[in-house]
Amino acid sequence: MMHSTIRHAVMAIVAMALVFGTGATCRSEVLKIGAGAAATENILKKIEFPFTTATGIKLDITDSGPIQAFKDLNAGAIHCAVGGVAFQAWMEMMEKSGYPVPDKSIYKNWVIGEDKIKILVNSDIKVTTLSKEQLAAIFTGKTTNWSQVGGPDKPIIVILGSEIPGTQAVFRQQIMGGAEYTKNAQMGTTAEDVKSRVVRNSGAISLGTLSQVDYLINSPATPTISRPVTLITKGAPSEAVKKLIDFVNGEGQRFIPK
Repeated sequence: MMHSTIRHAVMAIVAMALVFGTGATCRSEVLKIGAGAAATENILKKIEFPFTTATGIKLDITDSGPIQAFKDLNAGAIHCAVGGVAFQAWMEMMEKSGYPVPDKSIYKNWVIGEDKIKILVNSDIKVTTLSKEQLAAIFTGKTTNWSQVGGPDKPIIVILGSEIPGTQAVFRQQIMGGAEYTKNAQMGTTAEDVKSRVVRNSGAISLGTLSQVDYLINSPATPTISRPVTLITKGAPSEAVKKLIDFVNGEGQRFIPK
C-alpha cells in the first residue's frame, strides 16, 4: 500500500512537471529569421544557443538565401532577414531577380558583422595559393585544368549554388570584375550542399563561408574577399530583434569566428 501511494505521488509530480514545462515552452517567444549562408553559418548558428539561454527567445532560422528571405520579410512571414550583402547591393539583387523594391525607405537595416568568403577546393588538389587573376579565370571558365595554376593535370569542376546568391554576387563583383560565371558550372543548392559536392568530386572548386573551412577540404590562400552581414526589418524592429542586434554586437562577439 505504501509503495503504491509513493508511486502515485511520483507520477503526479511528473505529470505536473510536464504540464508546467509544456506551458513554459508554449510561452517562449520565437524570433523567425530568413537568412543567407554567410549569416546562418558564421553568426546565427554560432550565437543561437547562448542567445536563447540569455534571453529566453528561440531563433527559428530558415537558410533560404537573401532573395527568398527578403520576399518572406515583405510578406510578413519572418521578423527579419539577414544576409552577407550590403543593403544597397541587396536591393539591386532583388531588382535583378525580378522583384524590385519601389519604396526602400520602409526597411531598416543594420550591419551586424563581416564575413570573409573562402575558396573551397577538393582535398585532392594541393594548390596552396590562388591569385585574383587565377580565380577570375577559373570561375569564368577560361582556365579549365588545375595544371594551369600549379596543380595536377586534372579538370577543374566549378560548383555554384542556387541558394547562395549573395556569396556569388560579392565574389563576382570583387574578383571577377562583374564577368559571368562559366556556363559549364555544376549547380548545387545551399552552402552545405555545395561544400558536400566539393568534398565528393575530385577537382572541384566552389565558394563558402569562413566557418566551412575544415579538414574535409583545401582552402588556398587568396586575396581577402569580405562583405558586410546585414540585418533588415520591415518598419521598426520588434523588441526581440533589438535584443538580437544588441547581443550580436555585444556578448555574442565571443562566439563568432573572426
